[in-house]
Amino acid sequence: MTMIQCISPVNGEVYAEREVMSLEAASAAVARARKAQKSWAKRPLEERVQLVLKGVARLNEMVDEVVPEIAWQMGRPIKYGGEFRGFNERSNYVASIAADALKPLIIEESDRFERRIEREPHGVVFVIAPWNYPYMTAINTIAPALMAGNTVVIKHASQTLLVGERMVRAFVEAGVPDDVFVNLFLDHQTTSALIAASNFNFINFTGSVEGGRSIERAAAGTFSGLGLELGGKDPGYVMEDADLDAAVDTLMDGATFNSGQCCCGIERIYVHESLYDAFVEKSVAWVSNYKLGNPLDAETTLGPMANKRFAKVVREQIADAVAKGAKALVDPKLFPADDGGAYLAPQVLVNVDHSMEFMREETFGPAVGIMKVTSDAEALDLMNDSKYGLTASLWTKDPERAARIGRDIETGTVFMNRADYLDPALVWTGCKETGRGGSLSVLGFHNLTRPKSYHLKKVTA
Repeated sequence: MTMIQCISPVNGEVYAEREVMSLEAASAAVARARKAQKSWAKRPLEERVQLVLKGVARLNEMVDEVVPEIAWQMGRPIKYGGEFRGFNERSNYVASIAADALKPLIIEESDRFERRIEREPHGVVFVIAPWNYPYMTAINTIAPALMAGNTVVIKHASQTLLVGERMVRAFVEAGVPDDVFVNLFLDHQTTSALIAASNFNFINFTGSVEGGRSIERAAAGTFSGLGLELGGKDPGYVMEDADLDAAVDTLMDGATFNSGQCCCGIERIYVHESLYDAFVEKSVAWVSNYKLGNPLDAETTLGPMANKRFAKVVREQIADAVAKGAKALVDPKLFPADDGGAYLAPQVLVNVDHSMEFMREETFGPAVGIMKVTSDAEALDLMNDSKYGLTASLWTKDPERAARIGRDIETGTVFMNRADYLDPALVWTGCKETGRGGSLSVLGFHNLTRPKSYHLKKVTA
């Protein structure tokens, strides 16, 4: 019997484990989801929407269980109350636009012809969800997919083993029929075999670049639709007219919240020379106020990273940068809880450049590098000097300047005077090795359905 285990970063012990499903059992579960899809899609759209919202509401009722579970599984402090704000905001928004997003596009409606394009559900949607925001990232696809008439199979990361199970339980208790939303415990081999056997009509994967490549390899020749939300190295650019305090507050939060384990976390910052010294000084003071410790302690503001191997990568990147001339400005003595394992103190580095892995590769931890720049052109070159492209955060009082620079940034989202936020009305997408596809917004519904054309010629007397 093979088991999937969640090793808690809180104490390094097994927090939860589940038996890996066999390929036969998993295939049978997917077959049931496929059978259930036709009748689910025939239900009125508003009925599907309301059932999804009831599932969301039922999960909210589980808050006292969900929040400590997240702390135990991936280390986020209970102080922050889980992910319900974003989870609810995204669900409510896609519910509000579902009818418009899925309505037919009427080309002609005359006495001679009816011509229109309708949106039809793909069938079975497979969601492979990550551990860093285990509820919010999953709901981005689950809610619109179900509302659009697909059935959904979810496989969650081993680090957040209980999340898919809990989500399905909440939705089924709220009235979503059995086999319409299904959780499976799968290893990589079985996951790849299911994809390669054309079990799914659409696959959404959020995770590493290498993980995305493995999904593409498994799906090769199946013609299954793919949504791949992969790595990031998101930049911030602070211009000379920026609101300095607001920039520090937002960018440092974006760099370190959730121990820096955010898809769109700020990982590198470029500051105009006129504000550079003040920005660095204020940033170090800001980060130094964190309280690193047990995430189950209500006073803790920074928990452990989800796994000690993730923290090891961050430490190695910092050490490599320092060896190449970077300077670490945060005194580690301020964080006695840093144990050399999963508990990792936040860090700000200066004297960094793009020869360092720390400024090129995804860090995914509570550490950020700050570089001085002299012009928009220099900042733009540096922001684009990356194999990733998820978001970029621009700080200026001039919207036209931000828009002009933004058009030349190779990224999925351009922010001005904010960062590290997912607006459900805007498509969440990326470019380069950040992947392809997009979730949420009207376009998210379009990605979870296929167009079907109707060309009806009427018989005239």
